[in-house]
Amino acid sequence: MSSTTVWLEAAFLGLIQGLTEFLPISSSAHLRIIGPLLPSGGDPGAAFTAITQIGTEAAVLLYFRHDIVRIFLAWWASLTQPARRQDPDARMGWLIIIGSVPIVVLGLLFKDAIEGSLRNLYITATMLIVFAIILGAADRHGRRERTLDKLTWTHGLLFGLAQAMALIPGVSRSGGTITAGLLMGYTREAAARYSFLLAIPAVMGSGCYQLLRSWQHGSPIAAGPTALATLIAFGVGYGVIVVFLKLVSTRGYMAFVYYRIALGLLVFGLLGAGILSAH
Repeated sequence: MSSTTVWLEAAFLGLIQGLTEFLPISSSAHLRIIGPLLPSGGDPGAAFTAITQIGTEAAVLLYFRHDIVRIFLAWWASLTQPARRQDPDARMGWLIIIGSVPIVVLGLLFKDAIEGSLRNLYITATMLIVFAIILGAADRHGRRERTLDKLTWTHGLLFGLAQAMALIPGVSRSGGTITAGLLMGYTREAAARYSFLLAIPAVMGSGCYQLLRSWQHGSPIAAGPTALATLIAFGVGYGVIVVFLKLVSTRGYMAFVYYRIALGLLVFGLLGAGILSAH
C-alpha cells in the first residue's frame, strides 16, 4: 500500500473521529467498522482510536476553556479552604474527579479485553442497537427538569459508570452519559454539557497513555498519519460541539436513535454477507 493511501486513510479516519466523537453514535464503533472497508483492510485499533481522541478532547478544552479554568481554580482553592467546597464550581471539579474513577478502574482491569475480544463486530452491532433503544426511551420519558447545579454526588458516580460503558465499542461515551442524564431527569443540554466535561480526564488520560506506550514499545502506529488524523479530528470536532449543543437545546435525540439502529443492522448484514469479519 502506498504512503499516499496511508495518509489519505488517516485523514479520512480523523474526519470520522471528529464527526462522531461528540454525537451519541459511538466514534470507536465507526472507526472499527470503517477501518476494514478501507484499502488497508484492517482495524485501526484501540490505540489509534485513543490517540485521535486527544484531538477531539483538545477541541473540548478550547470550547469550554473559560468554564474549565473557573472550575479548576475553584477546585484548587477548595483543597486549602474548606468553606470553598460548597462553591458550585468546586463541587463540579470534585464531581468530575469522582465520575472519572469508574472508567479508569474498569479500563485498567479489562484492558486486554477492551483492546481485543470486545472489538468483535457482533458485539459492536448489538451495542449500537441496544443502547439506541435505551437512549430513545430516555429521551421520550425523561423528565428533563434538572440542571447541572442540581448534580448530586450519587448522580456524578452514576454518570461515571455510564461513561465507563463506552469502553465497549458501540455504546458511545457521550451516548452513555447523556442517556444516564436523561434517565435521572436532567435536561438535554445539561446532560450533553456534563458529558463533555466528564470526558476530559478519561479521554485525555487514555490518549496520552496509548501515545506513551506507542513510543516506548515501538508500536506499529505511524506517527505522521496519526498526527494528521488527530489534527483533523480537532478541527472537525470543534465545529461539531458548536452545532450539537445548539441542536440538543431545541430537538431530541431520536434521529441518532434511528441512525444507530440502521447502522447496527447494516453491520449485521455486512457480517452475514462476509464483507466484514467479526474479528
